[in-house]
Amino acid sequence: MPSPLGHGLVGLAVHAVTARSPGQLWDVRRALLVSGAAVAPDLDLFFKFIDGRNHHQAETHGIGAAMLAGLLVAIVARFAGWARPVALGLVVCGGWLTHPMLDLLGNDTHPPIGLMALWPFDHGFYKSPFIVFGDIGRTLDWKTVRHNTLAIGWELLVLTPFLAAAAWIARRRTHGPRLR
Repeated sequence: MPSPLGHGLVGLAVHAVTARSPGQLWDVRRALLVSGAAVAPDLDLFFKFIDGRNHHQAETHGIGAAMLAGLLVAIVARFAGWARPVALGLVVCGGWLTHPMLDLLGNDTHPPIGLMALWPFDHGFYKSPFIVFGDIGRTLDWKTVRHNTLAIGWELLVLTPFLAAAAWIARRRTHGPRLR
């Protein structure tokens, strides 16, 4: 499964590629909201402290959770006076959905294997046969730290071009093509 850094980079790419103006592109609150949504499904790791069960890769990694997050953001943005709250909710939903998409391409080593990508419509766990990203260990021993460093390096190598392409698209859309 990709690291929070990998998820955050893709969330930032979603922010950039969906920006409609220079002001929106450089809106730090919007960027943090969308990249935070891309990382947020892993907050289910903390649910284990509540009831002792392993909730990771369950409901928060599903389509339903993404839709709920987008709806919540749209409602809060509406009452907070943000421009285009429904569009912001859709972008947050899209940012959230990048998380299970990346996790499907990760090496899952923590049971239950796979994730509930279609929750609440289906409670099955899904896993892609194609592995692109390594797993991220959850201990601080030297072997795990070394492994995580290599896995994060690989994520950066694979995902940074997507962020660069999103930034290029956003720049062309918000500033227009450069004339020479």
